[in-house]
Amino acid sequence: MSKRKKRFPCGHRGYGQICHKCAAIQCQREQRKTNKVEWEAAFAADPIDLTELPKNVVLKARTIIQGLQEARNYRDFHGKRLRHDRFIISIPVTRNYRLICRDYGSFLNPEAVVSHEDYNVCKPGR
Repeated sequence: MSKRKKRFPCGHRGYGQICHKCAAIQCQREQRKTNKVEWEAAFAADPIDLTELPKNVVLKARTIIQGLQEARNYRDFHGKRLRHDRFIISIPVTRNYRLICRDYGSFLNPEAVVSHEDYNVCKPGR
């Protein structure tokens, strides 16, 4: 005597007490929700607002900021001082984004991550 597959309320067919397809989907949804909550909570620890930036830019900016807080030199990240204001340092995050920092002598204070378009507009003489 062989067992027959039964139809679950969701419409799937199978053996057992629960629909394993729907249980796996539900588990994935909960995992995504947990990851999203953790991602959004990580922004509270950032010294500058990174919420509107793409994920790869946020991760790279966080590594650069962490390195600056550990007293690494801004030149390790290919940063340069601006010509019109030598106290402002521009560090490339990606090809399209720059981290703007202000030099206070003993430490660098990150001020913003701006797109390359916004960065070019804010420079005088352009």
